[in-house]
Amino acid sequence: MKELESLDAAFVIDTFLLLLIGIGPKIALVPFLEATASMPEAVKRRVLRKMLTTAAAVAALLLILGGLLTRLLHFSPGALGVASGIILLIISASMVLGHQAGGGEHPVEGRDPMQVAVFPLAVPYLLNPAGIVVLVTLSAEASSFAVLAAGIGVLVAVLAFDVVVFRWAVQVSSKLDASRMLVTEKVFGFLLAALGVQLILDGLSDVGVIHLTTGH
Repeated sequence: MKELESLDAAFVIDTFLLLLIGIGPKIALVPFLEATASMPEAVKRRVLRKMLTTAAAVAALLLILGGLLTRLLHFSPGALGVASGIILLIISASMVLGHQAGGGEHPVEGRDPMQVAVFPLAVPYLLNPAGIVVLVTLSAEASSFAVLAAGIGVLVAVLAFDVVVFRWAVQVSSKLDASRMLVTEKVFGFLLAALGVQLILDGLSDVGVIHLTTGH
């Protein structure tokens, strides 16, 4: 993430794109549709509200208190990046390698829908490790209140986009083809793995273990 020294259009656009990955619908949409496929419409809507409010609350806390947490727990944004990258790799591996021949139980089957809404749907699918890195880094390195306020505004915009996308998904979920959803999940899993590797490389570079010669 770029240095948070000034508030300009490039900063707002970069932050929006990063948060769109970190707390946007791309990674969480397929798991949400899969986990709620057999639920009644009313339950789906309750799960959706719980997922969105939980992710939003955790994101707001990280954005407000992330800088304090880094000081209290004595970890750097680079260390957070490495840890988050590892978690992303684990999540992506389960997405890519799951549903092998012969099937296999979905990890949320038989659980309370409201618990599923919190974990794994709200965290780590909707608010994923990439989002945690962005929010904590923004909180820790923002140079002024204006920069932090802009970050809050961007977060609200991304969450509003999530609301629109997931409400639409609930309405059309019965018409979606399961095999296409499965292919989409595999593709997103590969992309997520690449993001996890990049977070690890960035984290190692931040703490001085390696030196990255190419920008991104």
